[in-house]
Amino acid sequence: MAKKSKRNSGPKPGSNRAAKLEQRRLEREASSGTSSRPFEGLALELDLVALREFVPSALVDLPVAGGGRRVVGATILPGGVAALVREEGDEVVGYVGLQLATFGPDPAGELGAAVEWALTAEPGTSLKVAEPTEDSPRLQDLLVADELPSITVHQDFQWWIPEGVEAAPDVAQTLQQANAAVMPSARLDGDELVAAWWVDTGEKAHLRWIRPEDEDALMTALSRVHAAGGLHLGEGSRFAGSFRTHGLLVPVFDLDREKHPDEWVAATLELDARLDAALADESPLTVAERGSRDGLRSRQVTLR
Repeated sequence: MAKKSKRNSGPKPGSNRAAKLEQRRLEREASSGTSSRPFEGLALELDLVALREFVPSALVDLPVAGGGRRVVGATILPGGVAALVREEGDEVVGYVGLQLATFGPDPAGELGAAVEWALTAEPGTSLKVAEPTEDSPRLQDLLVADELPSITVHQDFQWWIPEGVEAAPDVAQTLQQANAAVMPSARLDGDELVAAWWVDTGEKAHLRWIRPEDEDALMTALSRVHAAGGLHLGEGSRFAGSFRTHGLLVPVFDLDREKHPDEWVAATLELDARLDAALADESPLTVAERGSRDGLRSRQVTLR
């Protein structure tokens, strides 16, 4: 007679354990999915999306709650792994990758699982894929929500190799190939200016500006400013369109690549003021503004 199969039926329905798992599931659902904002609630949300989606090489010290080991968010780790831990002098540092070879349905959960692993893993080890479980803490519970840490932008991946360590030939070759693909990038630095990222693609430069507002409200504001002729960053700029990612809308501008990134800060702040005024305008859209909205929506794409 064949043996009965043993199925893992989970906790007993109605038990405290079942309630806890269901609450975790609902919380994770609320912070994941293509139409929601998985990193909402974190001051780092906007820049975290940028680092995850399009910034080539950058590091951010994640504000881990409760202290402990330093954990660094990295755009890309060697081999595209989810996390690794290494010794740097007298310090053990965990690194978690933000741009991965494969993505699951729960970006915040996966990053949270990587952070949790990096906090305790042995130096010299790496985690290929981070897989959150029902017991995994939410990313928002692992990080200090209201802290906006500084971001270090690099123009190569030399930080892959710890100081004083000589890279193996195969690693050196991979590093050389990665460095050759990096496009010059910068985060615009201005008072109250967040998640405005400049990149030089070779033929032209772009500004990708991740905005925190509700998508419909921002699209309405963009339409008002566009109809008034103000949707630009001054001479040498052109509004190119927008894309959606992680529940956020990202306006994109083509820029004169001969200008230094810092030269766009003042114009970006001026546009920010125009958008703020438009966001505060509760009057119905005019015919011209509705036409602008239709045109802007037709040039919109969704990344994920």
